This record gives sequence, structure tokens and C-alpha cells, in this order.
Amino acid sequence: MKVPYEATGTLIDAIGTESFPQTLSDALRQITPFDYTVVFGYFGQARPLDLFDDFPRSKRKVFVEDYQEGPYLLDPFYLVCETDFVPGLHRIRDLAPDRFFQGEYYRSYYARTGLAEEIGFVIKLLDGATVVVSAMRAEKAFSAKDIRQINEFWPVVQATCKRHWNDLATHFGSGEGSSTGDDLYQSVALAFTNFGQGVLTPRERQVVEYTLKGHSADAVGRILEISPGTVRIHRRNVYSKLQIRSQGELFSKFIDALVSGGSP
Repeated sequence: MKVPYEATGTLIDAIGTESFPQTLSDALRQITPFDYTVVFGYFGQARPLDLFDDFPRSKRKVFVEDYQEGPYLLDPFYLVCETDFVPGLHRIRDLAPDRFFQGEYYRSYYARTGLAEEIGFVIKLLDGATVVVSAMRAEKAFSAKDIRQINEFWPVVQATCKRHWNDLATHFGSGEGSSTGDDLYQSVALAFTNFGQGVLTPRERQVVEYTLKGHSADAVGRILEISPGTVRIHRRNVYSKLQIRSQGELFSKFIDALVSGGSP
């Protein structure tokens, strides 16, 4: 790969300016083509900030506005930020749980994006916030060569993003971007532990959480150290208590409870 030296210089020069995210997107496109760029900022379990995107208006509602209403809690890129992860370039399929592409987050939300693949640079900032720079393709997945070439730009992406968004944590809860105040922050932070409170048992709420994140019964069993059969019994009890019949209805109830700040 021919290193985009000129693009690198332009990117460094753009640090601290409004043009930095677009300049970053342009530099990445010089390495390999893709359709959309989105940069989200994450801090704990607060609602993510849309730092930059180049979606057409017709797609922005699904990719950004709907995502910020709650589905982000099930996004593998968000979930990796909550772990002791290795910063760098990641493919969503490598981060996803074993049944992610059969799970309700994928069917009810992610499939609506119409993406063939999403990859993202995950950058941990010194203030505890995380930036994810995602490159998305609508029709063709990234090849191994594409991944290898764009990954060579990682040192530049990491260094420049750390400099540009060095105070990102201060923007959460301040009324800027997409933050909507303390009540929403608290409802998001306690979303899984509060879901079904007074109706579901703590164990049933754990099963709901991992099921919605895309884990199979076997995987949930390993995480909770119970048998897959017991996981399935808990799922049936959840459906009965919530008076639902499918994982789709469970997903809808979770999002509705999150937005309303209450229980299902």
C-alpha cells in the first residue's frame, strides 16, 4: 500500500478543527473505498454522542437517531468499550456473540441498516471515554487485503483521534450533542438490571440481557454457570410473565421500557 503521506499531513493539520472528522474519513477512503462513516463517542453507559457521520438524511434516522434511543446497548462495538479490550481495528463479526446474526438486535435493528459489513477503529482516550470510527459497506464485505491495508493506518488514527477528542468525557451530560439529561442517563445505566423489576427474578433479567445481546442458550449457560436447559426454562418463564411469545416482542418491550424509563 502506498502510505497516504499527504492525507496524513492534512489530517494532523486538521486536529482541533471542525473539519477533522471529514478529513479522517477522506484519508481512510484513500486506502480502501467504503460507503459510510460514523464516529460515535462512548462514556460508560451514557447515551453515545454522534461525533460525525456522512449518512444521507433518509438513512440517518436508523443509523443514528434510532440507535441512540437504546439499540446501542446491544451493539458489539458499544459492548467492547465496556470491557478490558485491546484498542485497534475490529470487524463487527469478530466482536459479536455466537448467535448475534440470528438475534433480535440484528433482526429488529441492525438488518434495517442494509449493511454488508462494518469495521471500526476503537480508540481508548485518556479521560476514560472511547471513540469508535466506523467504516461501512452497503454491498460488499471488506477483503482480508482491505483490512490489512487500512489497519496499517491505525497508528495515525489512534494518535490523531486522541489529540482531537482529548476532552470528550466532559461533553457527556452537559447538554451537548445527543445527551438528554440525568434521567435518561440513569435509565440507560440501569437498563438491564431494572428491566422487568418486580416481575422478573434477578436470574431471569440476566438471561434476558445475554439473550438480547445475541448469545445462544449454550453461551448464556456458560456465562451464568447453569445448564442450557435451565436457560430455556428461564426464557419460557420470562415470556409467560411478560405475556409475550417471541424474542422480537422481548426486544420491543426492552426498548420501550428504556425510552419510558420504566418497567415493561
